[in-house]
Amino acid sequence: MKKQKSNAPNVGLNLHLDWCSYQDAKYACEHWHYSKSMPVNKTVRIGVWENKQFIGAIIFSCGSAGVGTSGKRFGIENIQVAELARVALKQHKTPVTKIVKIALSLIKKINPNLRLIISYADPLYGHVGAIYQGGNWLYVGRSSPDTAYIDSNGKRWHSRSVSETGYKIHCGIKTRCPKPSGMKAIKVEPKYKYLYPLDDEMRKQIEPLRKPYPKCASVVEKHNASPSSGEVAVQI
Repeated sequence: MKKQKSNAPNVGLNLHLDWCSYQDAKYACEHWHYSKSMPVNKTVRIGVWENKQFIGAIIFSCGSAGVGTSGKRFGIENIQVAELARVALKQHKTPVTKIVKIALSLIKKINPNLRLIISYADPLYGHVGAIYQGGNWLYVGRSSPDTAYIDSNGKRWHSRSVSETGYKIHCGIKTRCPKPSGMKAIKVEPKYKYLYPLDDEMRKQIEPLRKPYPKCASVVEKHNASPSSGEVAVQI
């Protein structure tokens, strides 16, 4: 995915989305997202302001859960698919589904060849993907069972973000990573997987994969799919 400077659209008088720095996005993740961390891969970061106050960030990446190899599954190139990796927002009034919809239009505008967005809802935190359901994403089932690793600081690492060599290649870039042998391994419940097509042809192609939306969203997530009055707006 490429990034360029752009004047993002204003919506009404209160909401504004535009590109933000890595530092701003990192702050949003550390304070308003359950992971407390930025994605390890290359990211495109969209800041969110409400009443001229920074309220968080929407972060896209090439993904830590196999998104980089997902293109061929849908007959497209890997660079044509990305992951919505973080929605990290504090207290706000605008519905999250509206904020995400605008962010999707921005990412498509600067990446006209991008055709598909993938995202996941983590049941470990009581999420089933209410904001995706509200945004007409396609639910396509659960991810495969996996193992996560907890380091000495309590941070959880995805299995594809660790290696006994101490290095991983993310989005074609070799980076340092922790070794799983030095961490606690835990079984991870499969996540709910959602797809968002960015053109009509892609929607027709993946529509047969659609499954009924999962239910039993937690009270927190149901609340977060609408205007927020709590401390944290949404964490996925």
